[in-house]
Amino acid sequence: MTWEFVLAGLFTGLLVGTTGMGGGSLMTPILVFIFGIPPTTAIGTDIAHGAAFKTVSAVQHRRMGNVRARLAGWMLIGSAPMSLVGVWTAVQVTDRYGDGVEDVMAKVLGAALLFGAIGLFAKSLIHTSTGGEMRGKLSRRDCIAAIIIGAFGGFIVGLTSVGSGVFFGLTLLILFPLRAQKVVGTDIFHAAALLYVAGVGHWLAGNVDFTILGWLLVGSIPGVLVGGRLTLAIPERRLRFILAGVLGLAGIKLLDVPGSGVIVIVVLSAALVALLVFLARHTWIRFRARGEDAAPAPSPD
Repeated sequence: MTWEFVLAGLFTGLLVGTTGMGGGSLMTPILVFIFGIPPTTAIGTDIAHGAAFKTVSAVQHRRMGNVRARLAGWMLIGSAPMSLVGVWTAVQVTDRYGDGVEDVMAKVLGAALLFGAIGLFAKSLIHTSTGGEMRGKLSRRDCIAAIIIGAFGGFIVGLTSVGSGVFFGLTLLILFPLRAQKVVGTDIFHAAALLYVAGVGHWLAGNVDFTILGWLLVGSIPGVLVGGRLTLAIPERRLRFILAGVLGLAGIKLLDVPGSGVIVIVVLSAALVALLVFLARHTWIRFRARGEDAAPAPSPD
């Protein structure tokens, strides 16, 4: 079953590298429902997997100038300790009440993500220009907002493994005037650091399967590198629509809407085909441009 894990990692890497979202929201259900991994082990392995491959993506986005490191740092102040509280809470609640509490939390988060996807889609339709981008030092309000966002989101991540991308990406888009590319980069940069903290907690709790983790990384690392390059090639407005679509799919899946599995598979399959067509077209255009530049100029008569 190793190649299936590699393929799941590759798909997740492409999605996260391009949008910064969807890793935990999709990988944990894949491990549970497709591969039959126990929920607690799936959550712990997913978090450890996210920490490793998002580090690779974070370095890439940092080099491309897509990261607001100070903003990510302020979020981490709130998210790191609260993620450990979330891990401890998940262990205690699961031991006492079973996995049903995690399902309730997932549905609450799913409703919020679906609402956020609709709002982001509407905002992308109304605003044709990106407006001024946040520059310079962060204000006191920005720092406080970042810490609060980090604390709330960190607890959700530690408790359920979802939210490191979808929740933080959504709040960054709404609260801070950033271009979509910098939302992706900053989100991944912060998530990589946060998931290491939560991953250590799950490792100490014995919730990480390192065999599955290794095979997932074989696919996700090259996938996330390819996806990261796509953020520079995809126009700003289209990238926002993609972000909204990923939020919506994650929300539908977490809400366990009837037929959600079919919806997600159909939409993601169509998106994968569109992505391959886009890559082929983009590569062909660049190849032709290089060929024209290399062609010798016609000699004058």
